[in-house]
Amino acid sequence: MSTADAPLPIAPHIPGPPPRVLIVRAPYYKEIGDGLLDGALRILGEANAMSDVLDVAGALELAATVKFAASSPKRYDAYVTLGCVVRGETDHYDHVCREAMAGLTWVALQHGLCLGNGLLTVHSEEQAIARSGADGHNKGAEAAVAALVQVKAARWLAEA
Repeated sequence: MSTADAPLPIAPHIPGPPPRVLIVRAPYYKEIGDGLLDGALRILGEANAMSDVLDVAGALELAATVKFAASSPKRYDAYVTLGCVVRGETDHYDHVCREAMAGLTWVALQHGLCLGNGLLTVHSEEQAIARSGADGHNKGAEAAVAALVQVKAARWLAEA
């Protein structure tokens, strides 16, 4: 299924207090990063979630920053990571994609975090623009939905 064929992301209803969400963004490609952020903020706003945004240098810094945040006195119910890696002429793309994705998975599992992953790994900027636009088919919005659905599940599982 292509991005254009996927259902549009819709904010889930989250019982209980409004969730607090930290968005960690690597805005190396400004237009794409801004588009992903707009999509995520739209969904979080529709869910009445409170959010903060923290920018980092690049995709490889996303996981470490989420880990720092999870250990900080600031408490968040969920994390959304946003960024973009575009294939270039060297193997660097493969290494960055693999390590960034593995790092995000590791930190979420090690710390039991609700994490929506909106890190694009694409072959061209055109592909990234198609996945970060305002037409509703936005991977930042999808990452926010994923994080909120995890919050809903975590709260349901925590009920005695």
